[in-house]
Amino acid sequence: MLGKTNLSEWANIRSSNSTSGWSAVGGQTRNPHAIDRNPCGSSSGSGAAIAAGMAWAAIGTETDGSITCPASVNGIVGFKPTVGLVSRTRVIPISHSQDTPGPMARSVADAALLLNAIAGGDRDDAATAGAAAHITDFAAGLDKASLKGLRIGVLRKQAGSHAGVTALFDRALADLKAAGAELVEIDYEPDPAMFKDEGEVLYYELKQDLGAYLAGLPGNPPVRSLADVIAFNTAHAAEELRRFGQETFEKAAKLDDAAAYRKARENSLRLAGKEGIDRLLAQNNVSLLVAPTTPPTWPTDPVAGDHYLDIGAGSLPAIAGYPHLTVPMGAVEGLPIGLSFIGAAWQDKRVLDAGAAYERARTAPLHTPTFKRWGE
Repeated sequence: MLGKTNLSEWANIRSSNSTSGWSAVGGQTRNPHAIDRNPCGSSSGSGAAIAAGMAWAAIGTETDGSITCPASVNGIVGFKPTVGLVSRTRVIPISHSQDTPGPMARSVADAALLLNAIAGGDRDDAATAGAAAHITDFAAGLDKASLKGLRIGVLRKQAGSHAGVTALFDRALADLKAAGAELVEIDYEPDPAMFKDEGEVLYYELKQDLGAYLAGLPGNPPVRSLADVIAFNTAHAAEELRRFGQETFEKAAKLDDAAAYRKARENSLRLAGKEGIDRLLAQNNVSLLVAPTTPPTWPTDPVAGDHYLDIGAGSLPAIAGYPHLTVPMGAVEGLPIGLSFIGAAWQDKRVLDAGAAYERARTAPLHTPTFKRWGE
């Protein structure tokens, strides 16, 4: 264990106006490629530490984008596995439906090695009951993995309209095709209800899951419930609430309608899984989906909070609980961008194989961290 990294305050779920990479304990994490720009959250410190060369790999946790976004904007590999492949025990929870730890590293092979170490069943985490059936050597054969004949669905609309990102994406697609992949353009627009219902699920589960975690802590901590956390923040507002509030916490604390929660979970899971990724794979006869992971990172703004372009398809695998790998595909004006590989449930090895094969086929140069302000 080399150290702990600084993560976004409560994984960015305390407020809709949060600043990624900031916590009252550790201050502001900086992106080593441009120290005035954001490292993204919530596993911001993990992404920045690996990009900065402080360790060969780190563990991140994701509910929706918290491994893949910091990996993308910090120019490293990040893998969000199928929910249930890696135990969440001792991880401060947001949502038992979507939370999962995962590896972050500078190569797919390193990420797979770390996944080998952390994957497996855990009697204290019911979600991992099926993990044993899907355990394999995730690093085996990565150096020989091939894209030849692999049909890949291209989520063109999720690439957005930023000229620099689309140019990088087109180059990555050309690399995939040159390596033997068959590319299939897919016209897809997510149902807005998926995102609305995801929010309801996360807020409801936050209250229940965080409360259970805090109540079970040993010793005599000052907080035992979400209500206690809200009260603590209010009592220490100068340190905790200076930059943004806790309106999301306050909303979650009022949610008690179990029937509405179950309906929201059923609908968001259906739209992301059965009628989302599963349908897109089956109808287009493809094995994987690809899209840019994120836009270029934005300037860190402690007053207005995060602000970024709507690029990427990461919410689909996050809500469905399916695997999502991001691999660096180049940079826009020195700001890294990742390429997402998204697969069906438990197809973690297939996703890693494709990412490793792309890694070898990639022709775009990768940016080296400058540890300076952007443009200097």
